[in-house]
Amino acid sequence: MKALLRESFYLSLLLYLCSIQQSFGATDTITTTQFLRDGDANISSTGGTFEMGFFSPDNSENRYVGMWYKNISVQTVVWVANREAPLTNRSGILKVIKPGLLVLVNGTNNVLWSTNTSRSVQNPVAQLLDSGNFVVKEAGDNNPGNILWQSFDHPTDTLLAGMKLGRNFVNGREVYLSSWKNEEDPAPGDYTYHCDPSGYPQTIVKKGSDVVYSSGPWNGRYFSGTQNSREGSFYTYGVYSSTPEVYFVYKLTSLVLVRLTLSHNGVLQIWILGDRKGWVPLVLIPADKCDMYNLCGAYGSCNSQDSPVCGCLDKFVPKNSDAWNRTEWSGGCVRRTEPNCLQKDMFLKYSHIKLPDTRNSWSNVTMTLEECKNICSKNCSCMAYSNSDIRNGGSGCLLWFEDLLDIRKGPSGGQDIYIRLAASESDSLEQSGEKKGNVLFWILPLSAGVILVFLSLLIYHRRRKKALELKKNGCGGNYKMDYNSGNCAEEFEIPLFALSTIAKATNNFSIDRRIGEGGFGPVYKGILEGKEIAVKRLSRTSTQGENEFKNEVVYIVKLQHRNLVKILGCCIEGEEKMLIYEYLPNGSLDSFIFDDTQSKVLDWPKRFHIINGIARGLMYLHQDSQLRIIHRDLKANNILLDKDMNPKISDFGLAKICEEDDIGAKTDRVVGTYGYLSPEYALHGKYSVKSDVFSFGILILEIVSGQSNRKFSHPDHSLNLLAHAWKLNKEGRSTEILDEHLGDSCSTPEVERSICVGLLCVQQCPEDRPSMSSVVMMLNNEGVLPQAKRPGFYIERDAPDGELYAQSQTPITILAAR
Repeated sequence: MKALLRESFYLSLLLYLCSIQQSFGATDTITTTQFLRDGDANISSTGGTFEMGFFSPDNSENRYVGMWYKNISVQTVVWVANREAPLTNRSGILKVIKPGLLVLVNGTNNVLWSTNTSRSVQNPVAQLLDSGNFVVKEAGDNNPGNILWQSFDHPTDTLLAGMKLGRNFVNGREVYLSSWKNEEDPAPGDYTYHCDPSGYPQTIVKKGSDVVYSSGPWNGRYFSGTQNSREGSFYTYGVYSSTPEVYFVYKLTSLVLVRLTLSHNGVLQIWILGDRKGWVPLVLIPADKCDMYNLCGAYGSCNSQDSPVCGCLDKFVPKNSDAWNRTEWSGGCVRRTEPNCLQKDMFLKYSHIKLPDTRNSWSNVTMTLEECKNICSKNCSCMAYSNSDIRNGGSGCLLWFEDLLDIRKGPSGGQDIYIRLAASESDSLEQSGEKKGNVLFWILPLSAGVILVFLSLLIYHRRRKKALELKKNGCGGNYKMDYNSGNCAEEFEIPLFALSTIAKATNNFSIDRRIGEGGFGPVYKGILEGKEIAVKRLSRTSTQGENEFKNEVVYIVKLQHRNLVKILGCCIEGEEKMLIYEYLPNGSLDSFIFDDTQSKVLDWPKRFHIINGIARGLMYLHQDSQLRIIHRDLKANNILLDKDMNPKISDFGLAKICEEDDIGAKTDRVVGTYGYLSPEYALHGKYSVKSDVFSFGILILEIVSGQSNRKFSHPDHSLNLLAHAWKLNKEGRSTEILDEHLGDSCSTPEVERSICVGLLCVQQCPEDRPSMSSVVMMLNNEGVLPQAKRPGFYIERDAPDGELYAQSQTPITILAAR
């Protein structure tokens, strides 16, 4: 008997050990025989974007099953399974059981959390997809329609790309976000985020049962209460409505990771993963006081640019004047004259309005605006109407049948709405117009006459003054006076755009149109005359200014080459100065070569193509263009990539014309960027075309290695990138600097030649560096290259990640030589 018990014990122990063995080494799938135990290796999605396992929030000993982004230094949890039933120790096991349930059990085999399903399968598995969706399905069945359960139907505080936020009318399920209770407790908190289909679709944030934020209805392009267009650099979004379901969803348009979160204090944020593996907030809601739901009450209008922010719509007055004066706006406003439906009320158009709360609205997507007006006119309960879709000139009908709540007004954004008013308001409008007309009948002619006389005198004075100055300075022919510099400047033609045109093209410079930032200022994406554009806007805090602005306009207008960015025009109004360029969808080179994810896109043929393109662009600047230009700020983020990954040199704000010889010039105002300046320029203020050659050499080494010259470090020595590359080249091991992501895509002779050319370009003495025409020839021929001399080791590896910008009255900034 004892022998039998002993044998049974060893058999049980063996089975237990086997089960432990099976629990290790999981990839992306959990099966009925392979489970996830707390302490085992995490499971990872096939593409390596997400991983799952057990975790504890900061300052908490509780254990949860969760999902987070893989290979990001700061753990970013996007989903939690047992958020209301934490484990109190490390005894948890997550497993799949028949007929297709996912269960979490503790050390005493009690089920703490489980999924449910109305179907059963013979061989269920749980799989983590690269979208971040954790699904339970039949093994080998890849039909999305046959999924038994999925985490996308049960989100926590994070909306991932492809996840539907909304309601399914067939099964009655609503998918919505719920905040964590606090930063240490993932249990459901006070706030929830919904796509509300009770009227025309809109998104809302609730605190308990109370609405605290409404986006305004979806109008085909964006939510009417936001300035954020669906055409972003990293994602697009939209609301989709059909008989079975209504939902809000966003999709990624680039390799950049994006997530939407609802914080424990009710803040909505859209985050993008920055180049340095840190999350950067792109959109923040509430953005201002007017994002507070119904702050100004019925028919009240909130404008964040006014003080106080609340006011009544035109033809409306405060319902309680005393309360309104005390900034108690919740009572809202009422019509100055109550409408009388029997007297055929009028409808007044209000523009740039965030459309009111649509939870008690009615819509028809096929009607015209005129049909919409007719229906509203015949129904005395109808308070307002508008187009439901603003695309293609407007279409569809949206009607409101109760007081209009949660209205805000601004200089741009929003849309038109027509609100019911008493017919007598029409008479007051006509009488007011008639009185104004009588006054204007006399004022306008007199004013016009005075203005014409004044302008005539002003034009005569300016022309006479200009002619005298041109004569004094010897200007004539195709030259004109530059009044800012006092010199003659060659005439150039460039289209000028109005500020209102550029503001409309960029959705009033909305934050989701912002695609970059430089020394000049922010850069926005826009749509102008049906074409994508990039708008570079001079910042008031910019270290660059009018000289750089004029510099870029004058030079780039005269330069036409396939490897130079093309300027389309400029905008100069008041203090606003903007440059309008062709839009290059792949952004700047640094966002590819210095990013672990993006760098995988650039195989060696693409990198060699980019190196050659930059070389040809520089050769054109130095010797083939009508102006011989020294760029003076050549760096990875000033190289832009079009849709075919063709490189284009940009940012000519610091450029200078050079003479026919290569002697160059000297300046006390050293400008440029740490890590790219040539030694003679940084130390002595001397620049020439060979200064650009030095910067290009650094670019080659950065493209080949995938390492930034300013941030390079090596575990075995303290050399910077140039010294490291030169040392390896002398030892015949130059290809060891190669980016690890390049793998088998490399042509070794091309790589070695590129590294050698790069080292020739960064030699200490300018006279030793090749010209750009020689560089182009060396890159594309198989001849023997000379041995590079010692590079200029002046760059400090730990220099600040900013721009060197010494003013003319200060000494030149000296960088320590190496």
